[in-house]
Amino acid sequence: MSGVFSPTEVIGHRGAGRGDGGADGEHGHPENTVASLLAAVEQGATWIEIDVRRTADDRLVLYHNAALDDGRAIVDLPAAECAAHGLATLEEAVAAVPEHIGLDVDVKTVMEDAADPPARRTMSLLLPALRREARRRRLFVCSFDPAALLAVHAEAPEVPTAWMPFVRNPLDQAVAGAAGLGCELVAIDARSFGPAGDEPRPGRRAVGYTVDVAHRAGLEVVSWCPDPADAARFADAGVDAVVVDDIPGVLRALRSPGSP
Repeated sequence: MSGVFSPTEVIGHRGAGRGDGGADGEHGHPENTVASLLAAVEQGATWIEIDVRRTADDRLVLYHNAALDDGRAIVDLPAAECAAHGLATLEEAVAAVPEHIGLDVDVKTVMEDAADPPARRTMSLLLPALRREARRRRLFVCSFDPAALLAVHAEAPEVPTAWMPFVRNPLDQAVAGAAGLGCELVAIDARSFGPAGDEPRPGRRAVGYTVDVAHRAGLEVVSWCPDPADAARFADAGVDAVVVDDIPGVLRALRSPGSP
């Protein structure tokens, strides 16, 4: 099946790996910063995942959580205040990342998107950047919010989408839901597959079975966030890409004997 990935590809999670509430990540770079994105490239990731959300003055910044550590919501803060707290803009991020590196854009919609004028909503602000980046690099959009994916289908159909169900979401719903939404990919939490050593659960399908069904439905499969051992196990079962915090460790695991 041809598609977005040349399996199995490694996607750096929030750059070179997640931190804890904005603290320095494992490799010394706060997540979702330009420094972390560049570190992910240096470590060998072929894709980078970024979290994108809007500010009070309709700019797009990279940040995972809805609010800063002090409790102030990003959507209530102007871009200048976000910059003062170290948040990068989407423009800064895409300018820094080489064009041969793919971007996994995780869209963080906000409650206000339900009521604000359409032009101010997260997806309206993001669509021009998606169209532009899709002309020069590999790109896909993922989100917990199906409405964000439907907006991409309607307004930028050239951009692949991945439905990302919630943590430990049942595999049945993940695969069927992504197919039903018309996505090209499904992004499955590693804990939904079941990490190594996890107790068997009644009804949970094997990784290989799940991947086979997804592929037969025309879906590529991304898993977030397996550790190196599980990333290699998932790759062996046919998972197309993994979003990871330990890029060097996962690359070593994938290159070890017996890995694809």
